Amino acid sequence: MTTPTPPTSNDARRGSLACVGMGMTLGSHLTPLARSHIEQADVIFAGLSDGVVELWLQRMHPDVRSLQPYYREGKSRMKTYRQWVELMMTEVRAGKRVCGVFYGHPGIFAWSPHKAIEIARAEGFAAHMEPGISAEDCLYADLGIDPGRFGCQHFEASQLLFYERRIDPTGYLVLWQVGLVGDRSLARFQTGPAYRQVLVDLLSRDYPLDHEVIIYRGATLPIEKPRTRRLTLRDLPHVPLTAEETVVLPPAQALKPNLAMQERLEALDKLDRAGALA
Repeated sequence: MTTPTPPTSNDARRGSLACVGMGMTLGSHLTPLARSHIEQADVIFAGLSDGVVELWLQRMHPDVRSLQPYYREGKSRMKTYRQWVELMMTEVRAGKRVCGVFYGHPGIFAWSPHKAIEIARAEGFAAHMEPGISAEDCLYADLGIDPGRFGCQHFEASQLLFYERRIDPTGYLVLWQVGLVGDRSLARFQTGPAYRQVLVDLLSRDYPLDHEVIIYRGATLPIEKPRTRRLTLRDLPHVPLTAEETVVLPPAQALKPNLAMQERLEALDKLDRAGALA
């Protein structure tokens, strides 16, 4: 395999790549910098959550190429994501200013933007990621959660099944893509109740089965409102879930004081005070 030759500094025109976030809600979350990247690009590649959002983007730029048709039932999503990277890099190598526009934040649950930027920089092209308002940001606002109060853990749901992870039930637990939990093929768009039951069995080690679970989906259109459903952990396998919905478990236990550390800190405070008086 031959390594592409990076452009020299004497090239009359060098390609570039910017991956930007549209935010979650149409129009209202787009930042001035993201808009500038879109307007100044030669070609736009769009990985968006809603056809209406894509139509709105087409009003901003004459050359918007949708990435959604590359998804297909039974086709590995990783194959699709690699195709996205190659599509963007082909235009970058041709000397074009390329902008990849993704819903939410382009670096959160988005493999392709990270990979495309990595490759572009390795080949000597200018590449930049512009953040956007993510589903996580909307979740905090809509559910009234301050992650600094009790702490907050985030996991892609399947990782809890595939790997040994440590859950802290004294903080919030946020699980992403529960609708796909347990899928090892990367080719399905959802898994069934039996897969969610495996997840519940795992979570029941740290949470009682009657513990509250919040199913959340942020608004993507200005006319929509955030959607929340509240149920018990034992009922989670029996409700339909999409990949776009997020599952939140509030704290199940009170924070336990670490008396040994508090004593150590108190001793340091005494030394500081003694030094100040000396």
